Amino acid sequence: MSDSLVLDIGGDIGALVIHTGPDLDHAEIELSPLGFDHQRFHNQVHPRHLPDGVRHNAVFPRVQAGHYTVWRDHSTVHGTVEIKGGHVAEYTW
Repeated sequence: MSDSLVLDIGGDIGALVIHTGPDLDHAEIELSPLGFDHQRFHNQVHPRHLPDGVRHNAVFPRVQAGHYTVWRDHSTVHGTVEIKGGHVAEYTW
């Protein structure tokens, strides 16, 4: 069994896949445009069943191109990531 996702990318829209471990299963990960901490949006970590095993990740299927803050929790930054239009960015938690 494998899981499928539809990514809505092109032009100035990209996507982001955040790779985590199973310890974050069903956790919500928040992003915000760099410098705009109050404009957060989130997605949930899910197990993805692939031919070579299970991987846990949060997938943001449609993100405006730009630089984003990845939040560890409400007040702690985990890191930053750049989204490019028409591309899928990857970030490892």
